[in-house]
Amino acid sequence: MPARRSTAATLLTLAVATAVLAGCSKKDDKAAADAVAVNATDSACELSKTSFPAGHVAFDISNKGSKVTEVYVYAAGDKIVTERENIGPGTKTTINAEIKAGTYEVACKPGMVGDGIRQKITVTGDGGSAAPADPRLTAAVDAYRKYAQEQADATIPAVEAFAAAINAGDLAKAKSLYAPSRTGWERTEPVAESFGDVDPKTDTREDKLEPGQEWTGWHKLEKSLWADGTIGDAEKKLADQLVADLKDWQKKIPEAEITATSMANGAKELLDEVATNKVTGEEDRYSHTDLADFVANVEGAKKAYELLKPVAAEKDAELAKTLDSEFAAIETLLAKFKQPDGTYTSYDKVTDAERKTFSDAVNALAEPLSKLAAAVVVK
Repeated sequence: MPARRSTAATLLTLAVATAVLAGCSKKDDKAAADAVAVNATDSACELSKTSFPAGHVAFDISNKGSKVTEVYVYAAGDKIVTERENIGPGTKTTINAEIKAGTYEVACKPGMVGDGIRQKITVTGDGGSAAPADPRLTAAVDAYRKYAQEQADATIPAVEAFAAAINAGDLAKAKSLYAPSRTGWERTEPVAESFGDVDPKTDTREDKLEPGQEWTGWHKLEKSLWADGTIGDAEKKLADQLVADLKDWQKKIPEAEITATSMANGAKELLDEVATNKVTGEEDRYSHTDLADFVANVEGAKKAYELLKPVAAEKDAELAKTLDSEFAAIETLLAKFKQPDGTYTSYDKVTDAERKTFSDAVNALAEPLSKLAAAVVVK
C-alpha cells in the first residue's frame, strides 16, 4: 500500500507539473503572438502588424541586412518612445515598451544614419497604458523623473561656468570645465535624446552630422579647444548657444515620457553608448575625457536599475544578483583610473589591453541589463 500511495503521489505531482508547464507554454505562446516582429534589412523595415492595443508592447527585431542597424519608435515630432542601437547583421533583440494610444512611426536605420526607413503604426485604446500599475514601479518612475530633473538642474551652472571661461578667452579653464559640464547629461542621456531635437544640437560628433545639419554643441567646442587651440567669436557664440539649448532640455524634463520599461531600456542604452563610443575613444576624441563620460553613463544606468530593483529582484532574483555583481565589478575597474584631483586618466593614455578589459566589463554588464525591461513588465 505505501508503494501504491507513493506512485499515486508521484502521478499527481507529474500531473500538476504538466499543467503548470502547459500554462507557462500558453503564456509564452501568447506573448510571442502579441509581439510585433520587426524584420530590418538594408532596404526595408517590415512589421508583422501595424495596429495593436496600448500598454506593454514587445518588438522582436531581426536584422537580416548586411549593415549594423538601429530601430526607433517615434511619436510626433520624432520624439523617441523607445530605441535600440547597434543591432548587428544576423542578430536579434527585443525591446519592451509601454506605449499609449496614438499614431507613431517605427524607423529602421541601416548603417545607423539618416531618418531611417519608416512604417506608420496605430496604437489603439483609451489613450493610456492597459497594464495595471505596480505602485513600486510608479514610485520608481517618479523618483527617476526627479533624478533626471536634478541632473539637468545641476548641468546648467556647470555649463554656464564652461561658457563663461570660453567667453573670457581662458583656454586652460575652459578645458578643465568641459568634462564636468557633461556629467548630468551623460547620466540621463536617454531622457535627453527622447526629445528628438535637443541631442543633435548639443552632443553630435562631426562624423554623425546629417546632410545640411549645422555642427553645434559640446563636440564642436571640444575640437576648437583641443585640436585648434583657439577661442574666437565663433566659439563664444557656440558656448552661449549650448547654454540656451541645455536650458531648453532642462525645461522639458517634466514632459518626458518615462515608464519602468523606458528606464530599463535607457539603462541598456547607456551601456551601449559606452560600448560603441566611449570604449573606442570616439566620443571625446580631442579631449580624451571619455572615462568621465563612461563613469557618468554607468552611474545613470545603475540609478535606473536600483530604482527598479525591488520589482526586478522579486521576479528574477538571479538577474538582480548578477547585475549587482557586474555593476560592482565595473565600478571597481573604473576607480583604478580616478586621479587624486577627481579627474580620470586621459583616454589616450589607456592601453589597448586596458581598453579590452573595459570592453569585456561593459559586455558582461550589458547582457544581463538587456533583460531588466522584461523583469519589470506588469502582466
